[in-house]
Amino acid sequence: MLYAPIQRPDTRRSRILALANQKGGVGKTTTAVNLGTALAAIHKRVLIIDLDPQGNASTGLGLGADDRQLTTYDVLVGDVALDEAAIETPVPGLFVVPSTRELSGAEIELVDMPRREHRLAAALAAVPGSWDYVLIDCPPSLNLLTLNAFVASDAVLVPLQCEFYALEGLSHLLHTVERVRRSLNPRLEIQGVILTMFDKRNNICDMVASDVRSHFGEKVYDTVIPRNVRVSEAPSFGKPVLLYDWRSAGSQAYIHLASELLRRDAMVPA
Repeated sequence: MLYAPIQRPDTRRSRILALANQKGGVGKTTTAVNLGTALAAIHKRVLIIDLDPQGNASTGLGLGADDRQLTTYDVLVGDVALDEAAIETPVPGLFVVPSTRELSGAEIELVDMPRREHRLAAALAAVPGSWDYVLIDCPPSLNLLTLNAFVASDAVLVPLQCEFYALEGLSHLLHTVERVRRSLNPRLEIQGVILTMFDKRNNICDMVASDVRSHFGEKVYDTVIPRNVRVSEAPSFGKPVLLYDWRSAGSQAYIHLASELLRRDAMVPA
């Protein structure tokens, strides 16, 4: 598969969002890939930074092992610029810095590096405004990689699965965000909570959604991502669901989510 070389646009500031939840299997990577695709579909330049050593976001965008010559590992621990590692996906306007399992060793290497929490922030600061949106797909743990994402970001998006244990561990995530805001990144905030894998046939989903909204109020997105077979199938074909089946309920939900994100960001002071 051939990928187009990256082109440098003007120097507007990117909106940087970390997608994080310490619980795995909540739709975090699925949301990063499909929200990024939906934003690109409405003519936004988008970069997805795959910061998970599992590399699922890279796989979900159709990148095989041979396509990942430069990765987030090289950006964090090497001398590779972010725009050198970024490649354009088959989705016009959507770029990705891929990941491999090599990234799992980065945390050990970062420990002795100066300003270890600021490595990703520095890489992004070197290419200001190269993209309208930067979405950072974090690993399912609150480690040094996630900390790098938080320090680099304007805000955190929290995908939250509609299940009984949805709120477990979320308080820890919120506490971590607050600590980073106080000590390392004063602009960091919770941009919103996205309810995922919603099954309208399941009463527990309604109960969880109601509970989350009572706790977080307007922070919870109106758009809910349904449990959808087409969303689950798409990664095995190396495609976002919007390319795999744009008519599906999952695709339409991510289009609505992108619109809601843009509306919310329009109200954020520059």
